[in-house]
Amino acid sequence: MFTEEHAAESESHWVAMSDLMAGLLMIFMLIAVLFVVVIEHERNKIRNVALIYQRLKLDLHTRLYAEFKDDLPRWGATLSDDASIRFNNTDILFDRGKAELKTEFQSILADFFPRYLKIITDDDFRGAVEEVRIEGHTDSGWDNALNQDDAYVKNMALSQSRTRTTLAYLLALEQALVQQEKPWLKAHLTANGLSSSKLIYTENHEEKSAQSRRVEFRLRTNAEERIAEIIEGIQ
Repeated sequence: MFTEEHAAESESHWVAMSDLMAGLLMIFMLIAVLFVVVIEHERNKIRNVALIYQRLKLDLHTRLYAEFKDDLPRWGATLSDDASIRFNNTDILFDRGKAELKTEFQSILADFFPRYLKIITDDDFRGAVEEVRIEGHTDSGWDNALNQDDAYVKNMALSQSRTRTTLAYLLALEQALVQQEKPWLKAHLTANGLSSSKLIYTENHEEKSAQSRRVEFRLRTNAEERIAEIIEGIQ
């Protein structure tokens, strides 16, 4: 028979279960809040890293512009917003289809590179520079190519040879800073032939062949690695 005593026990049981569920709910809510706080904290860290590197790139661009603003026009070169330097004057870089540096380009590099190296190895930037990329670019054409694929492959070999030739010339420069920083250069300076993968186009999307044949010095910072470490720490 269901008695008042049984009713009291049942009510007590449900009160206990209710208290337990409420307690668990509070714990879950607390965990959720803590998780949100941690995520927001990590997002702020990522945002701060991004801002630091954005400022660093701006400072680097400012330093490079101050150093080379008078030289860039006579070199046929430009400084991009991302602090990369592009040598566009194909008449002074290489003979068509050849990988040997022309004498005039050698003279430009001998003037440019030690000054460039002095800036990027300054204490303000040195620790952030992950890679100094020498990029070789071609147009899409190749005389007597069997097809577009054949032209691309031949241009790939040419662009790679040109960047290796450029890298070898830079390492052989006798300026004191280049020789002093050679261990750092061997750890950070790379040669990257990209064939016609990054062509330059007109507004009508027509290939600009002369401008596509170029050499670029491009910096890669360790911002991506720093952000990846933060994301990995969240997981």
